[in-house]
Amino acid sequence: MDPLFILALAILGCVTGFAAGLLGIGGGMLLVPFLTLLLTWQGLPIELIVHAAIATSMASILFTSVSSVRAHNKKGAVRWDLVAALTPGIVIGGLIAGGAIFSFLKTGWLALFFALFVGYSAYQMLRDKKPKPSRQMPGKVGTVGAGGTIGFVSGLVGAGGGFISVPFMLWCNVPLHQAVGTSAALGFPIALANTIGYVWSGWNKEGLPYEMVGYIYWPALIILAICSVFLAPVGARAAHNLPVKTLKRIFAFLLFGLAAYMAYKAYISFFG
Repeated sequence: MDPLFILALAILGCVTGFAAGLLGIGGGMLLVPFLTLLLTWQGLPIELIVHAAIATSMASILFTSVSSVRAHNKKGAVRWDLVAALTPGIVIGGLIAGGAIFSFLKTGWLALFFALFVGYSAYQMLRDKKPKPSRQMPGKVGTVGAGGTIGFVSGLVGAGGGFISVPFMLWCNVPLHQAVGTSAALGFPIALANTIGYVWSGWNKEGLPYEMVGYIYWPALIILAICSVFLAPVGARAAHNLPVKTLKRIFAFLLFGLAAYMAYKAYISFFG
């Protein structure tokens, strides 16, 4: 591999690991746009680039989430009861997205879906609309349904689900720091279910480079995982020292920038 490519991946892994710990987003929201750029630079076939970026991003969250959640758990910020309640739906939704639908979607539609959903999430976060004081997490059926939605959408965009789960938990009056810590814990079942789906759905696809296992570009995965694991606890510690309002604004503006980039990639795919 090109040394500059390796350096770029290392920097990206450090930045996304820090962001994963800080915002509970798994890092995928940052990884997908930049991996799309780096894999284009590496000369991957254009029809594989976004798929590989999404799948590799999700696989890296297996490692980042474990490192991040350990730091959040030390602060008592992980609601394990919510993790247990949401995980069954997350696994089902992730397997459907990663294993059944992902391989059939064209690059442009994946990029457009990513841009629209992330942009909407950023808008809702920036509005900072207060939920009704009486609102709580839904019952068992509603929680499984919410988990299914989180797992399914995360599988289509290659993210750890924090861009859905954090706003959802805030809407249900879960305190922000608990929502971020719990979201970090949810990143592991989301990543596991979807990674299995990405490998399975791409296993027999013709024309894949030898560096890919299913849709996962493993050289990038190794570098990203090593670097992100070291920085995720640093981000988690920073999250507990920042005011809630500042944390929300950082989250929202980060998502707006990423949505704009992926909207551009969708435009190039359709009209370029």
